[in-house]
Amino acid sequence: METNILYTHKPLVEKSKLGDRNAQYKLYELYVDGMYNVSMRMMHIKEDAEDVVQDSFIEAFNNLSSFRYESTFGSWLKRIVINKSINQLKKKKIPIVPIENQMYHIKEETIDVPQELDIKKITKGIGLLPTGYQQIITLYLIEGYDHNEISDILGITPSTSKSQYHRAKKKLIEIIKTL
Repeated sequence: METNILYTHKPLVEKSKLGDRNAQYKLYELYVDGMYNVSMRMMHIKEDAEDVVQDSFIEAFNNLSSFRYESTFGSWLKRIVINKSINQLKKKKIPIVPIENQMYHIKEETIDVPQELDIKKITKGIGLLPTGYQQIITLYLIEGYDHNEISDILGITPSTSKSQYHRAKKKLIEIIKTL
């Protein structure tokens, strides 16, 4: 019997929709660690990430009636966590650098990338990037969003997302070379 991945944890989701607190707690236990990691990659402060995750679960459980199995519950929840993380960063006045008013032509250039990349250096390098670059790198490389999705999430154009990503990647390589 083949199972559709969209219906992963469907019994728990359906019970949660009916207000079953035990089912909600089981969903929470299944997803809290992963959602914390998503938020932590964006927030960089443990307490802020924890707050975002808690708020995200509250919002998810309050709006479960709008969940229609068009994606997995995990990706639906992840989108809530990312949006809440970005909103929290905006509240803290950490700017995402918009550059819509400027014209940039991005050409593919060859960049010297070290043959062996150390994940610790990459992680540290991402942490040293300016916040806007960190967000683009996290959303594109780590979370797997494309530039159209990133533009929707951050409220920027896809071309801005692409140019910010290329700049962030170039800056990250420069930083890694110095580590």
